[in-house]
Amino acid sequence: MAISTRFSVAVHLLTLIDRSRGEPMTSEDIAGSVGTNPVVIRRIMSLLKKAGLLHSSPGARATYLTRNPDEISLYEVYRAVEGEKQLFDMHKNPNPNCFVGAHIQEALDDAFLKAQRKMEAELKQVSLKDIRISIESKAN
Repeated sequence: MAISTRFSVAVHLLTLIDRSRGEPMTSEDIAGSVGTNPVVIRRIMSLLKKAGLLHSSPGARATYLTRNPDEISLYEVYRAVEGEKQLFDMHKNPNPNCFVGAHIQEALDDAFLKAQRKMEAELKQVSLKDIRISIESKAN
């Protein structure tokens, strides 16, 4: 599969920022919660800023969501950090002289596209607020 950990890290950091309720947070603070390097956090934050989901200023500690968390779907976060790439990758060099190798990609393309569309539709139904509420309910 082509999904990297950027997606889960992005959801983690956005949920953390939402839960902070405006309290200043640095990339070091967020990295401590995620368990990664602050450079990774800054790269993902940059992608989220470009997508219009997050606001932060260099050197300033003010970082906040640009919209209410119930208005930001996981699909938007996914697209912000993963782009338009396909969810499933195909192996690159099937043997064209083999009956299966010659037709495997074409046969799988429809199934893979259908699965990706279903996953994306599901992500559109879940908001950052839903994730925050789920975390809070599990903590109680």
